[in-house]
Amino acid sequence: MSQHDADTCRAQRIADLPQARRLAWIDRLTPAQQNRVAHRWSLWARSLQLPPPGDWRVWLLLAGRGFGKTRSGAEFVRARVKGGMATRIALVGPTAADVRDVMIEGDSGLLAVASAAERPLYEPSKRRLTWPNGAVALAFSADEPERLRGPQHDLAWCDELASWRYAAAWDNLLLGLRLGADPRAVVTTTPKPNRLVRDVLASPGTVVTRGTTFDNADNLAPAFLDSIVRRYAGTRLGRQELEAELLDDVPGALWSRDAIEAARVAAAPDLSRIVVAIDPAASAGEGADETGIVVAGLAHDGQVYVLDDRSGRMSPRAWALKAVAAYKSFAADRIVAEVNNGGDMVEATLRSVESDAPFRALRASRGKAIRAEPVAALYEQGRVHHVGCFAALEDQLCGFTADFDRAASGTSPDRLDALVWAVTDLMANRDAAILDYYRRLSEGR
Repeated sequence: MSQHDADTCRAQRIADLPQARRLAWIDRLTPAQQNRVAHRWSLWARSLQLPPPGDWRVWLLLAGRGFGKTRSGAEFVRARVKGGMATRIALVGPTAADVRDVMIEGDSGLLAVASAAERPLYEPSKRRLTWPNGAVALAFSADEPERLRGPQHDLAWCDELASWRYAAAWDNLLLGLRLGADPRAVVTTTPKPNRLVRDVLASPGTVVTRGTTFDNADNLAPAFLDSIVRRYAGTRLGRQELEAELLDDVPGALWSRDAIEAARVAAAPDLSRIVVAIDPAASAGEGADETGIVVAGLAHDGQVYVLDDRSGRMSPRAWALKAVAAYKSFAADRIVAEVNNGGDMVEATLRSVESDAPFRALRASRGKAIRAEPVAALYEQGRVHHVGCFAALEDQLCGFTADFDRAASGTSPDRLDALVWAVTDLMANRDAAILDYYRRLSEGR
């Protein structure tokens, strides 16, 4: 056995010790030794956090929230750079903010795991990290797949793949992963049953590591564990987000992932009408519902295209600002919003941000399921298309059944509600919109 292999075996034996014994061993070291140990990942990592052996191209780390996926990804990159096995690295997350805030600057990101001597220079304006040995990493957003079309890499770290909007980002990344003798990618994600995750799982070059939130219980706050177990244990969401199960559609759900996937497109055609629909939350704060904000458009042939989902938990002014920004960026024709809870305050909040934006108030006179069923039927007919992937919205759609009970579920499907309002408004005004489209076309506008 080589010295390197002997050191690796010794480190693994120490890492597998119970935490109290491992800490006691570290306490006996000199300060200089402790400093070196602090950045010896193999002494701290659980075996599931270490890259698997063998000749693989993609390591898919499919694990629950709090498992330590980010630390695993960052340490894998650090080790490859330190060993001279990676010189051109791609860092890809769902959005540019995710790459910056989680993968680079996060508590377990690349800057945090590096020792002082190995710390890369981070240049945010250039989306670039440069290590002392010359290795360079560039940050990419999966929302901009075309940026990955040209660059070449010998290593990629892809975070939260299940939430990427465009599958083309993954395709373009793989086509550029061609430098060096052994180009590899690590994918760290919580599982969601979309086509991209399933395709990566099924690839012959993929090795999979599965883990749960509870695998990392020693390093998570007891209050966090108590609260999530009490709220989510035994639920479908808990099985997905904590136990990392890849779940199929909910029995009896009005939407199916297969139908959404079959109608998904990369871009929308010319649209005759676009609306921004809002389902405002009744209150703001940490425990409040989300405000649903969905942008959708109608094509001249009567097909509907879902263009964006900007929903989130926010204050009334914040959602008004976000809705108006969507109205402007998509050159929408109108903002529509449910006013059952907020009444005139909904319109007044919007007017405080954009006084002359066209607005229509909508009042729900029937239950959620009754309103949703006609829209779900349009999906079944292939008449509604998602432009890219909207993971959170699609989770709500594919988990919603006709016997939905708000009290039992503990959550409100606000993204779904906003989508339903958007599609309903578009289809209710379909004929007028199509006629207007042809009128503008004939006038050369």
